[in-house]
This record gives sequence, C-alpha cells and structure tokens, in this order.
Amino acid sequence: MATLAVEHHPQAVSLSFDESSLIVELIDGRTISVPLSWFPSLSQASSSQLQDWELLGDGEGIHWPQLDEDLSVTGLLIGNRSRR
Repeated sequence: MATLAVEHHPQAVSLSFDESSLIVELIDGRTISVPLSWFPSLSQASSSQLQDWELLGDGEGIHWPQLDEDLSVTGLLIGNRSRR
C-alpha cells in the first residue's frame, strides 16, 4: 500500500519580543520562544531595529533589513543559533 507523505513547513505569522526572548507565533497555533542571546545582532539591536522585520516567503523565514539578519523558522525549531 502506498502512502502519500505531505510535507508541512513551519510558517510564522507574527513575532514579538520581551526583554530577553524572540517569540514567534506559528500558523498551526504553536509558539516558539528563543533567547535573544542566541543571535548577537538581535540582542544588541535597538527596539526600533527589532520591530523592523518582515516575513520571508510564506512565513518560512524572518528578515530584519536594518540588521541584515535572516532566520528560518525551521532553524528556530531545531535550535540553530547564529554563527556570527
């Protein structure tokens, strides 16, 4: 019997910050919270720089134009940290 595997890619719909975390809401209702310290460019950014973000694709990634920082939602889920 053949089965059809449908790949679901995690998609962000919104994000917010508290004093030490990046909080990402996913389309399926999950919430990811990761320490800003994992991403030096984000942890050192001003509030206005943090708020200047955009979703990439269908929400598979997040981009901060002022910081030249890109994060993938899949990377956040598996615990990838910045290499910078």
